[in-house]
Amino acid sequence: MRYFLELCLKSVQASLEHLDAEIIVVDNNSSDDSCQMLETLFPEIKLIKNSENIGFSKANNQGVKAAQGDYVCILNPDTVVAEDTFVQLIKFANEAKDLGTLGCQLIDGTGAYLPESKRNIPLIRVAAQKMLGNTRNYYANHLSKDEVGKVDVLVGAFMMFNRNTYLEVGGFDEDYFMYGEDIDLSYRLLKSGYSNYYYGKTSIIHYKGESTLKDRSYAKRFYGAMQLFYKKHFSSNILFDLAVWFGLQVAFLVRRKPKSSSFEATNYLFVSNVARKALQALYGDNLKQISKLDGVPPHSEVIFNADDNSYKSIINAMEFWNAVTDIKFKILPNDSSFIIGSDDSINRGEIIVFKEE
Repeated sequence: MRYFLELCLKSVQASLEHLDAEIIVVDNNSSDDSCQMLETLFPEIKLIKNSENIGFSKANNQGVKAAQGDYVCILNPDTVVAEDTFVQLIKFANEAKDLGTLGCQLIDGTGAYLPESKRNIPLIRVAAQKMLGNTRNYYANHLSKDEVGKVDVLVGAFMMFNRNTYLEVGGFDEDYFMYGEDIDLSYRLLKSGYSNYYYGKTSIIHYKGESTLKDRSYAKRFYGAMQLFYKKHFSSNILFDLAVWFGLQVAFLVRRKPKSSSFEATNYLFVSNVARKALQALYGDNLKQISKLDGVPPHSEVIFNADDNSYKSIINAMEFWNAVTDIKFKILPNDSSFIIGSDDSINRGEIIVFKEE
C-alpha cells in the first residue's frame, strides 16, 4: 500500500494547489514503511498513527474530528484524483442546499467505469437480484455515468461531506469494522432529510483490489456488514434472518469476476517529454517514448510520466483508450522512481521499483 499511498498523496497535492486545504492521513498500524515514507516525503501532512488496526469507520472518524475545514473528503489510499476534482466538487457542494454526501465517477486501473460509484439502497429483493446477476436495481442506473443527480448510496472510497453534517449524524457507525459503513451512513443521511449527490462530470482512479482484495476474508467481512445493516434498519424475524443469512453465504460463490487485462504486452509506450534511462534499461528496445498518445496498438502497456502529464489527462486517457482496445496502464508518479498499475479491480496491482543510473 505504501506506493499507492505515495501516488495518491501526490495527486491530492496537485489538486489542492489553489485551495486552502489540509491533508490528514490515519494509519491503522500498517506493516509496511508507509509512515516512514510519509514523514520523509510529506512532512507537512498531518499523520495520525494508531497502535492497532481500529477499522475503517473509527479511523475516518478520527480524521474528520482532527480536520479544520468546512468540507471533508474521505479518500482511500489507492486512489488518484484529477487536478480539478475538488474545485469542481466544492463548487457543486456550495450550491447544494441539502447536501448529505457527494461522490464522483470512479474508474479502475484499466480505465473501466466502476458501477458502485452510485447505488440504490440494497433491499433484500434488490440484493437477491444482484446475486443472480441482475444489477439493474442495485446500481443507480437512473443516471448515466456522466450525469449529475441524486442517488441513495455512494462509495466509501470517495465521499465528500460538509463537516458539520458529518458530525451531526454521528459519522461512520463504528460497529462496522470495514465494508457496509458507506451504505449505512448514506442511508442515515437520507433518513435525516439530506440528499446524496453523484457528480459524474469528473473521474478518479480507484485501484480497488489493493485495498479490498476479494478473498474469503473479504466475503466474510462484507456480508457480515450487510447482515448488520439489515438488522439495524429493517424489521427482523426468523424467516427474514434465515433469508439474509442464506443469501449472504452463497453470494460470494456466484459472484462475477471483473474484466481483466491479463495479457502479455507486446508494446510498451512511455508517454513523456523526458527520457528515463532506468525505464529504457528495464524494457530495452520494447519501450517506445512518445510525447502524445495519439494511437495505441492492441496488447500494449502505456506508462504515463506524471512529471509532464497531468493526472487529469492520465485519467481521461485511461477512460478513452479502455473503450478502444486491450491495453494496460501504469503511472510513473511525479518525482518518483517506481511505476504502478492494476489490470483489474479484484487483484492487487503491480509495482515496479527501479533505480536511476
